[in-house]
Amino acid sequence: MIDTAELKQGLNCRRFGANILAFDSINSTNNHARILAENGAAEGTVVVAEEQTAGRGRLGRSWLANARENLTFSVILRPTDPPDQVNLLPLAIAVAVARGLREATSLPVYCKWPNDLLLQGKKLAGILMESALGPNGFEFVVVGIGINVNQNIFPEAFRSRATSLALHAGHPLDRITLFRTVLQSLEREYDSFTSAGLASVLPAWLELAPIIGKRISADLQGVTVHGTVSGISPNGGLQLHTDAGDLTLFAGDVTILDMEPYAPRN
Repeated sequence: MIDTAELKQGLNCRRFGANILAFDSINSTNNHARILAENGAAEGTVVVAEEQTAGRGRLGRSWLANARENLTFSVILRPTDPPDQVNLLPLAIAVAVARGLREATSLPVYCKWPNDLLLQGKKLAGILMESALGPNGFEFVVVGIGINVNQNIFPEAFRSRATSLALHAGHPLDRITLFRTVLQSLEREYDSFTSAGLASVLPAWLELAPIIGKRISADLQGVTVHGTVSGISPNGGLQLHTDAGDLTLFAGDVTILDMEPYAPRN
């Protein structure tokens, strides 16, 4: 089991990780973090688990990760930005995690809209954000993060689409050190984006997600749309040019048909 004291040792954060709850097995770190948030837990509270029995991904999917090989944790945020700005928070979190992983491993981790992380075109990590609105804006946002760290074998259905840091580094990685580096990056980037305005995240995200001008397909609740990415809207939508005209996506399952930009760069 991951030890809380070990996670905190050497952690260079002011708020994030001041309170860490670690579990050997839990249904979902997001579920537990949400309960804590509803009961007033401070921003930066972290829930970590070696195993999730009911882990969730985006679009109602399950998040499957081998116990004691990966990182699964959730962080409570209490943003004060207006709701339209908070829509950009998934991009900001993706940037923060990507930068943390790059810092820790030197591997070329990239962002995929809206908040997945890729390595050599395969999914490395996922981010699930769940929020609660109050009369004056967001009461809290729970950010769930799953990172494939040392897993070498994936279920056959995901083998062609999933990867891990260890598969590319060529050796196992220290998950505790990785956790500290990612959490430090989260606090640093979150503070930077919220102080500068979340709109400032767009240039940073585009640096890590060279998707402009690339062909994609998007599954919109059973309807598939093909188009070329023309930009990111000020509120984080994916702008597409299609044969039927221009449109902006705010949700959906996107497949990048031109994968070249996500290959490692020398």
